[in-house]
Amino acid sequence: MAEVKEAFPEIGPIRYEGPSSKNMLAFHHYNADALVEGVTMRDHLRFAVAYWHTFRGTGSDPFGSPTMIRPWETAGDPLTVALNRTHVAFEFMEKLGVGFYCFHDRDVAPEGRTLAESNSNLDAVADLLESHQKRSGIRLLWGTANLFSHPRYVHGAATSPNVESFAYAAAQVRKAIEVTHRLNGAGYTFWGGREGYQCLWNTDMKREVDHLARFMHMAVDYAKQIGFTGQFYFEPKPREPTKHQYDFDAATCINFLRTYGLEKHIKMNLETNHATLAGHEMQHELEYAGMQGFLGSIDANTGDTLVGWDTDQFPTSLYLSTQIMYTVLKYGGLTPGGVNFDAKVRRESFEPIDLFHAHIGGMDAFARGLTIAAAMRADGAVQKLLDERYASWSSSMGKGIEDGSESFVSLEKQMLKSGDATPCSSGRQELFENLINTYL
Repeated sequence: MAEVKEAFPEIGPIRYEGPSSKNMLAFHHYNADALVEGVTMRDHLRFAVAYWHTFRGTGSDPFGSPTMIRPWETAGDPLTVALNRTHVAFEFMEKLGVGFYCFHDRDVAPEGRTLAESNSNLDAVADLLESHQKRSGIRLLWGTANLFSHPRYVHGAATSPNVESFAYAAAQVRKAIEVTHRLNGAGYTFWGGREGYQCLWNTDMKREVDHLARFMHMAVDYAKQIGFTGQFYFEPKPREPTKHQYDFDAATCINFLRTYGLEKHIKMNLETNHATLAGHEMQHELEYAGMQGFLGSIDANTGDTLVGWDTDQFPTSLYLSTQIMYTVLKYGGLTPGGVNFDAKVRRESFEPIDLFHAHIGGMDAFARGLTIAAAMRADGAVQKLLDERYASWSSSMGKGIEDGSESFVSLEKQMLKSGDATPCSSGRQELFENLINTYL
């Protein structure tokens, strides 16, 4: 590989310097080799950089034009720019010290005038991605296809009323899975973006949802055909851009997967800001997916409580990261998934160095969340309070209900004999919340 001019010459590798360091281009809490519950932070967290926000974000919004200063986005044909951007991406990831990245097909390679040209562009960039991966050791956490930006997907892709839009999407995903497999990707994510509706009067919902399931089955079949054994993920999002999306939340997605016989093949990729749009906390989505056996990977970001849309901000809240990592540890971790920073610097943070500050802050926040969650699990105080609250279920009656030996009739006999239920104990929500704060 020819020598390439550095995009960030003033920034060296980001090192762990500890909590007392005043260097804001260093990690204060993320010590990749430190052991937590017998596993390194690196392997617990499996941090990934999102190619679309970090390397394709322009700072534009509905009210303003692009603001980002990106010197490497030089003039030239789109493929040349994409290849140059790949060098920049790996320089950034190597200096940051992450082990993974994620991409949409159209993030890394430009769309061509035809499907064949688009595939050729993607192959050319994949050659360079593969070379950088072998040289650096950085891996692809998961790939996906952009099935929402082009006008052909104005009515959706897998759920489009236009059969040729469906067919084009199938061809595009086939290629994306092939490239993900070639790059030894640990997984592949389904996120349609526009798989939903704006108006039910002009929508055949059952047919559209049936088609979405057929699309996923085709993808699973193709993966088997080429020997791709990575984990498939389904990413929920309730709305935006559509009024109602079929992948509303974890519960909706899991029900869909079971209804259509996909539950053995696909797990959840959960995003904090998407949970917010669904009216949930991220902890709820993680808990629901975990208890159902569908917890796979996460997109780490957060929204603004005063803004109603998907702002995709970098996560810096220790309370949030603790909630997430406590639940992740509870259900055995994320491998082969990871913590993908599906987040973008603010429009006002337009200098290249801001990309480093943003990721360092997110990585430190999750490292602190991990160590706090591990401490909570180690001393068991939270679990002890929870066990006390459900202590009555350890009785013969409780055990009988849970193992199926009790019935309405048998329970009625016992209640007729006792006359009434024993008084409930306090929920002690404030005590729980105060206890959590003692760890932060």
